[in-house]
Amino acid sequence: MKTYQANLINALTLIVMPLWSYFTYEATADKPDQSLTALIPLFLGVILLLCNRGVKNENKTIAHIAVIVTLVAILGNSTKPLISAIDEGRKLGVFRVSLMILTSLIAMITFVRSFIANRKRKNS
Repeated sequence: MKTYQANLINALTLIVMPLWSYFTYEATADKPDQSLTALIPLFLGVILLLCNRGVKNENKTIAHIAVIVTLVAILGNSTKPLISAIDEGRKLGVFRVSLMILTSLIAMITFVRSFIANRKRKNS
């Protein structure tokens, strides 16, 4: 998979999953309203989507920005959202957060592989 494709898939996942969560939220007595923090991955996804053309054109600066945003997505989703979904027994929530983590990890791996390949080409 090419780096820009992995980035695009990750960006779309980070956009769609929080929207799905936000618009299908079921209020409980403990949590009557959905928190806007649930949309943080959406904003990260939009940033990655905006970076995609630069990633495709192999712009190093934009690729590094995309890597940082992807790392923030991995760390942000791996902590409170995943733990809360597991603790509260929300199976769909665990699925959505796990999918965002998975696509972010795949994108990160493709970025690292791309950086290594570019370094080898440069040193050859």
